[in-house]
Amino acid sequence: MPRTPLPFLVALALALALALALPAHASEAPDASDGLRLSLPAEALTDARPFEREAVAEETLSLEEAVARALEGNRGLRAERLQTAIQGTFEAQERAVFDPELFAELEISRDQSVRQLEQIGETDEVTTTRRFGEAGLSQSLPTGTDLTVSVRSSRSSSSRVEAPQFTTRAGLSLTQALLRGGRIESNLVRLRQAGLDVEASEYEVRGFVEQLITDVEGRYWDLVLADERIAIFEEALAVAREQLDQTERRIAAGDRPETEAVSARAEVALRRQGLIDARAERARAQDGLARLLQGDGGLWDTRLEASSEPGLERYTLEPLNAYVALARDHRADLNETRLRVQRDQLEVVRTRNGLLPRLDFFVTLGQSGYADSFSRTWRDRQGDGYDLAAGLRFEMPIGNRAAEAEHTRARLTRQQIQETLANLEQLAIEDVRGTWFDAARIREQIQAQKETVELQEELLRVEQTRFRVGAGTALAVSQAQRDLLESRLNLTETVVRFRQLTTELLNASGTLLLHRGIDAPGAERVDIRL
Repeated sequence: MPRTPLPFLVALALALALALALPAHASEAPDASDGLRLSLPAEALTDARPFEREAVAEETLSLEEAVARALEGNRGLRAERLQTAIQGTFEAQERAVFDPELFAELEISRDQSVRQLEQIGETDEVTTTRRFGEAGLSQSLPTGTDLTVSVRSSRSSSSRVEAPQFTTRAGLSLTQALLRGGRIESNLVRLRQAGLDVEASEYEVRGFVEQLITDVEGRYWDLVLADERIAIFEEALAVAREQLDQTERRIAAGDRPETEAVSARAEVALRRQGLIDARAERARAQDGLARLLQGDGGLWDTRLEASSEPGLERYTLEPLNAYVALARDHRADLNETRLRVQRDQLEVVRTRNGLLPRLDFFVTLGQSGYADSFSRTWRDRQGDGYDLAAGLRFEMPIGNRAAEAEHTRARLTRQQIQETLANLEQLAIEDVRGTWFDAARIREQIQAQKETVELQEELLRVEQTRFRVGAGTALAVSQAQRDLLESRLNLTETVVRFRQLTTELLNASGTLLLHRGIDAPGAERVDIRL
């Protein structure tokens, strides 16, 4: 009898040991994480739907309704609209500089003097009481003219005089700036700058509204995509379970080996994972849309259902040059910056005026009356007499360095904002071109992906037929199902992404509000002018 080799005996012993150590069924294999083992079955965990909220209400929204809700209730837009009202207060404040001003003054004074008379050895005490009042109207004009019309009256009484003395004077005062402050355009700079700030805030609000609509439509289509993904994964999961049932029946009939069930179970598990991720994506997409729509926070627990479809029939791409030309004329940020350029040009005008010396011409004309009572002062005036004063007032800082520095700063700031505008125009063109290229590329991919889906469906039917007749394997069917699922998801994502890109392209060209039929300030192009 031949001797058994030692290596063979060792191998046989190891095989027997492994056979005794392994459980009868693979499902009974010990788990290294026994302490973390979940008591719920996998089906129960999947059907629990942890991302499904307990909605207190359900609301169906079209795309147009979602945009309207956002324009009405978005908190950020409400805050942005207040900025225009705030800027309007600065314009009113600057306009008030040229409003007439009423003034009045009342003064009472008493003077007592005591003098020792050495010749007669007595004390001379004199008490003088004076009451003074003045009222009038003054106004500064954009021409650099200051006008004042006033009436003043005084009453003087003294211990040496029995009757008090009354004096009344009506007068007109005019001061006209001849050099600094003598030009209307320089005097109206602050008011015109405030008006430009109001107009710029309107363009800023317009840009915010366009971006808000872009975000709302983007989140809306994200919600549509999430619903489509859930539907695709639910259908794919049902198909995978059906395939698993068929495989297990074939195995039970002895037509297939037990290893065939592994790929089918793996496919079911993968579809469950994809479905969980899709539900989580929907929860995030709904919260993102709800935040943009709500004003009082009442949509967090409402289930939103999207009713619009991302159709491609009415969404076409115009030539690239058309979008670029529209962006130059209609982009809110470019028009706002053009207004800033005009504002800085006005600052140069104002500071140039500050370089001039101050030379003012003034004239004062009045007539006075004197009497022993207030009423008689209006009758006992000087007749044809009057008082008149006129002259010139000159002022010039030596070196005038402060005004020179301010003017230089204004010129440099104007140059800086002009360079900023040129850079923004280039960035806008790049933005439009990049978005257009992406939209054109995705548009071309849609038809190719449709053909891919049709081919993958045919391939799946072929593999299922081969599996039924015994010529194919469950692994090949699972792979075909996986390829079809990916191609369907890619097609859905591409269609939705193209719809989002069309909105982004309109936003980049500054015509989104025009295409949506929304009337808002800031639709016109701003031309730089003084």
